[in-house]
Amino acid sequence: MQSPLFSYTEQQSQERYTAQNPQLLRAVLTGHDDLLARKGSMVAYQGLMEFDGEYQSRGQQSARARTGEGLDLMRVSGQGTVYLANLAQHVHVVDVDRDGLTVDSGYVLAMDSSLHYEVIAVDSQYGVAGTGKYQLNITGTGKVVLMTSGQPLMLQVTPDKYVNADADAIVAWSTSLRVQMQAQTHSTGVWRRRGNTGEGWELSFLGQGFALVQPSEVLPPQNAVIGQGLRAQYGMGQQGAHAQNQGNAWS
Repeated sequence: MQSPLFSYTEQQSQERYTAQNPQLLRAVLTGHDDLLARKGSMVAYQGLMEFDGEYQSRGQQSARARTGEGLDLMRVSGQGTVYLANLAQHVHVVDVDRDGLTVDSGYVLAMDSSLHYEVIAVDSQYGVAGTGKYQLNITGTGKVVLMTSGQPLMLQVTPDKYVNADADAIVAWSTSLRVQMQAQTHSTGVWRRRGNTGEGWELSFLGQGFALVQPSEVLPPQNAVIGQGLRAQYGMGQQGAHAQNQGNAWS
């Protein structure tokens, strides 16, 4: 049998995480270094592997019940190679150092089991749900694999050059940054999804670090029918746009 498909062979690397292609992650396990992966993200594996639902501590369970944020993880252990992907999103391997990383849980594909994560709140004088108010703060030393819809943009933040980003396009940022949340329009239409201008809420980043944005927004097209009732119309809560599109299927 012959086909151009046979050119898509495995990438050979000694690294723990390797991009098999822009949308597929290759992870190597040696028997003593478990990893945590997004549930349902395994597309193939070789070797002796076990996949178990990840136990959450009482504190993490309480935070998820209070905020609706969290990670649906499985623990991957064994010896061999596992391939992970989610909705053909682009994958990016990031080293987490002592400064830490803040990220929306919807953009995490995998991470080292040695890393620690907890739910944090982004201050908002408006208190609007469904706009990325709650995020995950990942600390420790290790690697985390992020996903974006399309090729992202990395923006450097310095004391004399702050960055503003759409709350629905921001993926991650340095934990050391100061963050403020504000409306992008002052019209009363801001309470409708994206407002009259097509814009809604933004995050401002100040300090020294980086902010990662993607060329896609979490919310579906303006006229898409999702959820039920007023909470869905305004993009809020469990029936809102953010809740209905955690996998960022729309672009």
